[in-house]
This record gives sequence, C-alpha cells and structure tokens, in this order.
Amino acid sequence: MASEEKGSMQTAAKLLIRCLEHEGVEYIFGIPGEENLHVMDALRESSIRFLTVRHEQGAAFMADVYGRLTGRAGVCLATLGPGATNLVTGMADANMDYAPIVGIAGQGATTRMHKESHQILDLVNLFEPITKYSTEIRDPGVVPEIVRKAFKVAEAEKPGGTFISFPENIAGAEISEYIGPLRVQSAFSSSPPDEKIRQAIEIIDAARFPIIMAGNGVVRSAASDALLAFAEKLKIPVTKTFMAKGVIPSSNPLSLGTVGLQAHDYVACGFDRADVVICVGFDMVEYHPYLWHPGKDKKIIHIHQSAAEVDSHYILEAGVIGDIATSLNRIAEGAKEKGGGQVDTLREAIAHELDRYADDEGMPMKPQRILSDTRRVMGAEDILISDVGAHKMWIARLYRGERPNTCIISNGFASMGIGVPGAIAAKLVHPDRRVLTITGDAGFMMNSQEIETALRYKLPIVIMIWNDSEYGLIKWHQERRFGRSGHISFNNPDFVKYAESFGAKGYRVTHAADLVPTLENAFNDHTVVVIDVPVDYSENMKLTKKLGNLICPI
Repeated sequence: MASEEKGSMQTAAKLLIRCLEHEGVEYIFGIPGEENLHVMDALRESSIRFLTVRHEQGAAFMADVYGRLTGRAGVCLATLGPGATNLVTGMADANMDYAPIVGIAGQGATTRMHKESHQILDLVNLFEPITKYSTEIRDPGVVPEIVRKAFKVAEAEKPGGTFISFPENIAGAEISEYIGPLRVQSAFSSSPPDEKIRQAIEIIDAARFPIIMAGNGVVRSAASDALLAFAEKLKIPVTKTFMAKGVIPSSNPLSLGTVGLQAHDYVACGFDRADVVICVGFDMVEYHPYLWHPGKDKKIIHIHQSAAEVDSHYILEAGVIGDIATSLNRIAEGAKEKGGGQVDTLREAIAHELDRYADDEGMPMKPQRILSDTRRVMGAEDILISDVGAHKMWIARLYRGERPNTCIISNGFASMGIGVPGAIAAKLVHPDRRVLTITGDAGFMMNSQEIETALRYKLPIVIMIWNDSEYGLIKWHQERRFGRSGHISFNNPDFVKYAESFGAKGYRVTHAADLVPTLENAFNDHTVVVIDVPVDYSENMKLTKKLGNLICPI
C-alpha cells in the first residue's frame, strides 16, 4: 500500500493494513463479509496477498501451519457472527500447538453492541479462552498499538493465538492526524544462569543411563543443530515427541524414535531404564508425564525458554531456563560423555519394527507398508502434513523424519480437518518442495472444499486418503477398552470422481506395488491430486496386543 502522507486522511481499516504490512505479513487467509468491507477495500492497494478460502476453519488452519513453519504469525480474517465462530477450531489448534497466529474478525457497529442485534456476539470473550490475547478496536487511534501487541504476544515464546475484533463503524472511521505503525520489537531469549548449568552438568555426570526427550520447543527455537551436537558429544540417546520429529535425524545412531503413544512402545523401554530424563523444549500438552514417569523415580532436567508446568510426575531436579541452544552448548562443554552404545539393541528392535511389513503385498494396505513406500518417495526436505485420526498414530510411530518441520503433526489440540488446508499453507511457504498430506476419509471430508482453493491459486499438493469408511481411531479406542465398537461407520463418495469434479486429478490404489509409482506420478502431475488408498486397520489392535506383551530388549 502506498504510504499515507503526513496530515492526509486515512481510515482505520487502511491503517490496520499498513500495520500488518509493517509486521511483514505476506498472506491473509479468509472470507470477505459485510462487516469487513472496509478492510477488504484497503487490501486492494496492499502488498499483502489475500487468499479467499471456502471455509473460515480452513483459513485458520492455513494460518496455523504457516505460523508453525515460519515462526511468524499467520493471519486469518472473517466477518462477524458465524464467520468468527468458524475460526474457533483452527485458532484453538494453533494456540495449543504453540503456533503463532493472529485472527481478525469484523464486528457490528459499536452503536448496536449494547442490545440484542443481528449476528452480534461478544467475540472478545469468545476468543479469550483459546488465545493469549483477545481485544477489540474501539478507537481508530489505537490500531497501531493493538496490532503491534497482537503480533508481539502471538510470536513470543510460548507462541500462540491472538484475536482482534474490528467493528465496522470503527474500520470506516477517518483519522485526521497522521498515525503510523509502531516499530517492530521482539524479546531475545536470555542466557541460562551459571548455577543452573553447573547443576545440570553434575546431574548428567552422575547419571547411570540418561535419556533425552526433545519437544516442539526445540523446533520453535531453531535449536536442532545444537541438540544434535549435544547428543553426539555426550553420547546420550534421543527420543522425540510427535511435534519434534526430525530434530535429530531418524537415521542417526542415537535416535530412539518417537514418544507419545499411551501404550508401552519400544521407545518406552529406554525410559524404563533411564535414571535421568533430559527434557529439551518439552511441552507437556503433547505427552502426559505420568505415561513416561509413572514411578516418579527419575531425575528430570528441564531445558526450555519457559518454566515448567506444574505436575506431580514432573518435579524437576534442575530447571535450565533460557535460550535452548545456548543452554545445550554450555552443558555439553562441561559434561562427560556417557556412552550411547548401551541402546544399540533397543535401536535395532525399533528399526526392525519400522521395517515390519515394508514389503507386504496385502490389500487393503497395511499402514506400515504405506508409510515405508511414502518415505521412499519423499525427499529429506519434503513436507508431510498429517491430519488427525488413526493414521496420525502410525505416522508418528513409523514415519522417519530427517529434518525439523518436515512432518507436521497437530498434537496439542489435535483437530481433524487440518490436512488439506495445512498442505496449502506448506506449499505457499515452500513452493520448491513436495507437499503431501495424509488424511483419513473422515478428516478429509471436513475441509475437502479447500481443494478448489488450492487449484485456484495453482498450488500443487498431493492428498493421500486412508480409506476405511470408519472413525478408525475411535474404533481402536473402543475395541481396546470394551472389546467392541459402535457408531463409527459411514459411507464415502467415489474419491477419484470427487477430485475430478473440482478439476483435480484422482487415483485409486488397487495393488500394493502401485503406491510408489502412483505417488511419483501424482507429484509429477504438478496439480492437486487425490490418492485413494484402502487401509487395513486390523493392524491397530494387533499393535495394541503386541505392545501389551512387549518384553524390553534392554
């Protein structure tokens, strides 16, 4: 947008857009409405690209994944009432996954907020429980302060959501005096106290079998290289939460796979043996401590930019608060090597489990075979977006992540429907990479309308649907708890024809050997492609029974 001359007239809506430009906003995902007409008009002259989507939930999910991949707040826009409420799920997802996001919604005029009025809701109070900051612009003069605070709060550790309600009469109000955006400032992470560094070193040196659990905070802090150097220097094995896949390559000899299943998986054997657990960037929202620390008998070192949450199973022996990379580097300088060879047997067992059924020819396809083939096709930097369902558990457990932010899993709020819009955002951020979303048939249908959005903006993504005509994860839980299931079945459209009705391409896998060439063809098509893959979820309960009888190899 052309800069306003000092002393010239501007509307609050134009000022808002200037402030968003100043924050470095590239995209706004949303749907126009009556109460945000002034904002939409101001965007016509802006450098910001507005992506018109087909549902506000999709807009919020796009902003969510954009924020997670870039570390900068994604922005979504809706009108009042139902438009604003449609943002709620995606905003809540971003907030609980610690992805920076700013939601903006039009609102009715302030002259009718005091009474019963068409589509009027108290949006500030609606969004307050699911954001870090929720406010309303009641005076055009405070636009710069509110926008600056919204971005500062959204992007500060731990990042999350902020929300701005923008009444239509305020948006259209003219401002006679010159007002401009405020200077962008961000807080820097402090260095950890020397005393805490010494304390952590002493605990590690005295440990018999320490283990590292890396969380999403490592990704947010861009501390993956420091973590890898720390682990390799001290020879300490590393486990990762769902949202930290790739912070240490799965191919690294010290990688012990992913934690997060409630069942006692192979990686849990490492926790059973450990006397010290070094939690690096660990967010408790992902993995309840009672699942990996039931006996409360281990010493815990908490290395993070923020203080630990209070939990009776997460009582710290040392809390090292400050820049994560700095903390790791300083501890590594003083601590003694521990010898990671103790986990070779466990790592071999995990590797065998990852390769199980990799060559299975059965149809429907086993989850293990699907993910083995997917990994063969995807490059180390390519991006997999997981929707939420039974497939998410298999992806978290089996998909080998080699780089941070290449396997995106929602595991805080864990909302179905993120797959397709998330893939759109990923392709915008990384247009040079292959982007695949794996989704269940249920999650796919929740936001499948965004296929049209991807086609309209020429964003080639591949959508792999694991088709079982059931809410597979719920069936898994029902069978595990009650030995039976119910109310989980539904019918699906012909997904190939459904894709083609949008103008996308559709494939159906009928033989296991066809998946790899089908995936390659899909990426080479350079358009939106849907792949229908029948999945054999009888493997779910087989896994449950196997882990229930697991004998640890160490």
